Amino acid sequence: MILERFEDKGLSHYSYAVGCPGAGEVAIVDPRRDIDGYLAYAAREGLRIAYVLETHIHADFASGAKALAERTGAELWLSAYDDNELYETSFPHTEMRDGESVTMGAIRVQALHTPGHTPEHLSFLVYDGNRSATVPMVMLSGDFLFVGSLGRPDLLGDEAKRGLANRLYDSVTQKLAGLPDGLEVHPAHGAGSMCGAGMSGRPMSTLGFERIANPYLDPALTREAFVARILGNVPPFPPYYRRMKVLNAAGPASLHTLPGSKALGPDEVAARMADGAVLVDLAEQAQFGAGHVPGALGIGAGDSVSTWASWVVPYDRSIILAAPDDATLDAAQRAFVRVGLDDLVGHLAGGTEAWAAAGHPLQSLPQWSPAALADHLDKGNGLLVLDVRNDDEFQAGHIPGARHLMGGYLAERLSELPRDAEIVVACRSGHRSTVAASVLLRAGFSKVGNLAGGLNAWREAGLALG
Repeated sequence: MILERFEDKGLSHYSYAVGCPGAGEVAIVDPRRDIDGYLAYAAREGLRIAYVLETHIHADFASGAKALAERTGAELWLSAYDDNELYETSFPHTEMRDGESVTMGAIRVQALHTPGHTPEHLSFLVYDGNRSATVPMVMLSGDFLFVGSLGRPDLLGDEAKRGLANRLYDSVTQKLAGLPDGLEVHPAHGAGSMCGAGMSGRPMSTLGFERIANPYLDPALTREAFVARILGNVPPFPPYYRRMKVLNAAGPASLHTLPGSKALGPDEVAARMADGAVLVDLAEQAQFGAGHVPGALGIGAGDSVSTWASWVVPYDRSIILAAPDDATLDAAQRAFVRVGLDDLVGHLAGGTEAWAAAGHPLQSLPQWSPAALADHLDKGNGLLVLDVRNDDEFQAGHIPGARHLMGGYLAERLSELPRDAEIVVACRSGHRSTVAASVLLRAGFSKVGNLAGGLNAWREAGLALG
């Protein structure tokens, strides 16, 4: 059996190639938007992509299923259970129902309808006929069963979430019954994804271990207790999830090249920003703080670009990137299209240095040391510390007197903050606070600073926490 995992660390997303080496065919399950990685894999291994399968209409990333099927001529099989639902696939595909299969040589991939995270959700049981035609070896569980958790049931809103939680209970108690303990479980997400709460960092498990260790698979849970537990532990709801559901139901446009590769001179960037374009700076926090293009969003490079882009970058504006090198630019282009931010019109040639050399002004973000901030607070000078970490982090310890507002919600809750106050933004390490501070600066807050090193530095300095 072929079973290859493709990981997108930024979105904690796993997609898979599953198939038969003897037949030289694979199916790609839950592909991401930039499909060149799957094409390169198939070419390198001498395999034909025969099928493209999806577990459900995704909310957290833009799907590459439609584009991959179009590019390769593969058969596109999607759930048949989206009829008359809030989100319904509207592009051509083959409908797949519970118990139906696709076959590649000795490998059979069978659909198992597992609603709850979404109404149409399918999991895929993989049988290797060379081992056993009747006992599955692998479950590609999508957003139904995670390592240590289950998929959140609230994606369709408050009115639907209790009904979906009940359907999730039925999927757990009925659809998993009779499946072997040795069944390998390979989900679509790992720790860091907001598609479920409390996921493990391990990329796979076995059904037997999940039956022992997963708190939602406890056989002692009544239906009422299960529903209360799953609805009581949902993560924050990213607003872009609704946009992704609409995009994936309609079918994202195929990308023949990555957008954003066009080099733009400083004067053209200034003109485009004057017309409403958004500049996203990928510099690290100290460099961004020392000087950046006024109004730029400081997301920084790294694995979390997709996450923060989806939270804070306006989806109805043209986007320009400022990257320190080509590798960072390429990674950012992929990160943006993976969350449906396709209107990348180019990148600032020469970066911030070229901007300044052309005579354009720079804006700074003051970096506060823990000692300086503590001294300022001790003197009672009225400074506001804004902690942008998540709820659990804040409750575990924070700077005394700090105000808490999770960074992802900042852009939509700016009216709650006093514009005349001096604000120092804090997070764990300084990365998220740089993003949040750039949102404040872009919105016109003039007295904004960043806690360098975040709460990690604060603790290392031996300063007290509330």
